[in-house]
Amino acid sequence: MGHTGPMGRLRLTDLRIVNQKIPLFMSNVFNWQLGRDMDYPYDAAFPQQQFAFVFNLNRCIGCQSCTMACKSTWTFSRGQENMWWNNVETKPYGGYPHHWDVKILDLLERANSGGQTWDTKVQSPKGPYGKFNGKTIFEAAKLNVSSEGAQKALGYLPEDEEWSAPNRYEDHPVGSEKGVKGQGFKGGETLPQHKTWFFYLARICNHCSYPACLAACPRNAIYKRPEDGIVLIDQERCRGYRKCLEACPYKKSLYRGTTRTSEKCIACFPRVEGRDQHGGGLPMQTRCMAACIGHIRLQGLVEMNQDGTWKEDRHSPLYYLVHVAKVALPLYPQFGTEPNGYYIPPRWVPRPYLQQMFGPGVDAAVEKYAAPDRELLAVLQLFGKDHRICFRYEIKEGPKVFETEVRGKKFELYNDTIIGYAKDGTKIIETTVEEPLHIRPDKHANSI
Repeated sequence: MGHTGPMGRLRLTDLRIVNQKIPLFMSNVFNWQLGRDMDYPYDAAFPQQQFAFVFNLNRCIGCQSCTMACKSTWTFSRGQENMWWNNVETKPYGGYPHHWDVKILDLLERANSGGQTWDTKVQSPKGPYGKFNGKTIFEAAKLNVSSEGAQKALGYLPEDEEWSAPNRYEDHPVGSEKGVKGQGFKGGETLPQHKTWFFYLARICNHCSYPACLAACPRNAIYKRPEDGIVLIDQERCRGYRKCLEACPYKKSLYRGTTRTSEKCIACFPRVEGRDQHGGGLPMQTRCMAACIGHIRLQGLVEMNQDGTWKEDRHSPLYYLVHVAKVALPLYPQFGTEPNGYYIPPRWVPRPYLQQMFGPGVDAAVEKYAAPDRELLAVLQLFGKDHRICFRYEIKEGPKVFETEVRGKKFELYNDTIIGYAKDGTKIIETTVEEPLHIRPDKHANSI
C-alpha cells in the first residue's frame, strides 16, 4: 500500500494535516526518465498539466539578466541576501551552493559503488533513454541511517560558506594542458569537442514530478499544485527544519534566517495563471524566462497522462523538443526526482562530462542539434520571441536558401515561417528562420 500525502493535495487551504508523520515505507512509482519503477515515500499523483521548460545552453552568454530579474522581483528583502532562486554557474567548476552536484554524485557513488549505470539497449516511449540500473536518491537513502533514522532522500546540508560567492569560478575553463601564469592557452579549438572548455548552466527549481523536498518535509508543508505541478512551500506550516534543503539534490530550497522558514522558486505562478496585466489574461512566461536576452529559454505547460508520462501533443514546442527531436534532456535524471527542466546540451563540451550530467541521450541530442532538420530549425526560433506562453505551433514552408555539409552530413536551410499560438489560440509569434536584414539609410547611418 502507498500513502496519500502532499503529492495528492488539492490546494493550499484544502488540506491541513496536523502532526501527520511521513510514512516509514516506500511506494512504488514509475519514472519514465529512468525507464523503470522506483521507490518514493508517497503514491504517485500527477497534475492536469505540468509546468516545464527547455534551456538551450548553446546560446547562454552568462549575462545574469535572468538572475537579476528574479532577484529584483522575489528575493530583495532582508534575510534573502544569499537567496538566488535563479542562478547561472560556470561549469565544470562553478556551482551554487559550491560543488552541489559533485557532492551528491559522490554520495550516490559511495552508496552504490560502480553500479550507477544505464542500459541503453532497450528503449521505448516510456523509457526513451533506456533503463537506469543504479540507485536513485530515494533508494540510496535507505542505506544512509543515522541516529534520526534513514533519510527520505539521500542528501546533505551545505555549510554556510558554501552559499557565499554564488558566481565563484565564473569563466574558468578546464584545459587539456596545465595553465602557465601569464600565458594563454595555445592553439585554437574546433568542434565536435573542445579540449579547453567551459559553459554556462542556468538553473531554477525543476518543479520535479517526484520532489525530494516534498518527500523529506516532516511538516507536510510542501506540495504540488494539481493544476500545473508547480511545487510550493506553505509558509504557515514550515518551521525551518531545512529537511527540504538537505534532500533537494539540486539545492533549490533555501533557508531564510529572518523568518526561520524555507523558500524557493514559485515559477512566477501569478504570471503562469494569466494574472499579470501585461499578458491580457493569457499565461505568461516567468520573469527569468522573459528577461533572457540570449533567447535560451522556452517555457510551457504539458498535458499529463495518468501514469505520469506526457500526452502526445505533436505541435507543442516542449513535446517536440523532448519527445520527438529529443534534443532537450533532463538535468541529472539519475537522481530520480524526474525534473521538469530540460536542457539542450552545449555541443563543444566533451561527451563523457555531458553524459554524466544529462544521461545517455547526449550523443544523439548533440548530433541532432549540430545539423538540425527543417522542423527543428524552425522550432528553435520560438525561444524568447514573446512573453506569453506558446502552447502550439505551425510551420509554413519557404524556399531553400542555403546548402552545405556539417561533419559529413548534408544540411539544408529553408526560410520557413513558424507561427506560435497562445492557450486560447491567439497568434503571438510569427517569425522566419532567417532573420530579416534592415539596412539603415545613409543619412541616418550615425544617428541615434
